[in-house]
Amino acid sequence: MLIDTYGRVATDLRVSLTDRCNLRCTYCMPEEGLQWLAKPDLLTDDEIVRLIDIAVRTLGITEVRFTGGEPLLRPGLVGIVERVAALEPRPQTSLTTNGIGLKRTARALKAAGLDRVNVSLDTLRPDVFKTLTRRDRHKDVIEGLHAAREAGLTPVKVNSVLMPGLNEDEAPDLLAWAVEHDYELRFIEQMPLDAQHGWKREGMVTAGDILASLRTRFELTPEGTDERGSAPAERWLVDGGPHRVGVIASVTRPFCAACDRTRLTADGQVRTCLFAREETDLRGALRSGAPDEEIARIWRLAMWGKKAGSGLDDPSFLQPDRPMSAIGG
Repeated sequence: MLIDTYGRVATDLRVSLTDRCNLRCTYCMPEEGLQWLAKPDLLTDDEIVRLIDIAVRTLGITEVRFTGGEPLLRPGLVGIVERVAALEPRPQTSLTTNGIGLKRTARALKAAGLDRVNVSLDTLRPDVFKTLTRRDRHKDVIEGLHAAREAGLTPVKVNSVLMPGLNEDEAPDLLAWAVEHDYELRFIEQMPLDAQHGWKREGMVTAGDILASLRTRFELTPEGTDERGSAPAERWLVDGGPHRVGVIASVTRPFCAACDRTRLTADGQVRTCLFAREETDLRGALRSGAPDEEIARIWRLAMWGKKAGSGLDDPSFLQPDRPMSAIGG
């Protein structure tokens, strides 16, 4: 079990497979000049599977989400998914992706044992997409979403970040589109994880702004009780259901008190929080021949030191040294 001093138990493992990406989203990466992780520092496929096996078999992990960078750029992705899906007990498996490679890989990933995908798409307008991502790949993402749904990687979830002056007016249009195509849409507040460290709270589109915009066109009814547990998204039924929309208010209404996540970077570091500056090295233990029991002990000790919250409201808060692309979503 991975438990911290506040009694939170981690059952959800986020595994970054690479820090590389084929987009350059303005809220995540600079246009150029980002220092990539050195290839020898990256975990091998075998090392990744071994760490996940320890987490599932020994530490109580029940869900594994593959992230990046862009995880579809990992050459051995399908094989990793297949091996993880064969573990006992079998964890739920999912993938967070920009969707560009899904048209080519969705069926193979489903056959390998992947359960579902989350696809990032911030706009329905190709010109705005190009401005936000610095790449002209909007059509590829749309085709990837369709391929994921056809392959049965459902429910297909779409993650959208709204940026002031670019796409902040698109919330109702995105929701209408998601309802039409049977995708589950979740809006995510922009977080202080950009490589340029240019994030400013006063410049972000908040959950309140998003909900107010949606309510100009839709009736939103809170789903269930006010308690969302460890789920990051607060969800609403759209026009009485059955479609839903979620808002992940990591900045204005964080869910730290119920967080159930632990994170593994592509170079083998355990992170207890998306915003943590501290990391614990598992790669070194792996490569020095440590047995599974020792690796599990190191992992437990790392999680025991998890802080109460993200610290975003603390005046002394400092962004992580790693950009989002090197942490994993």
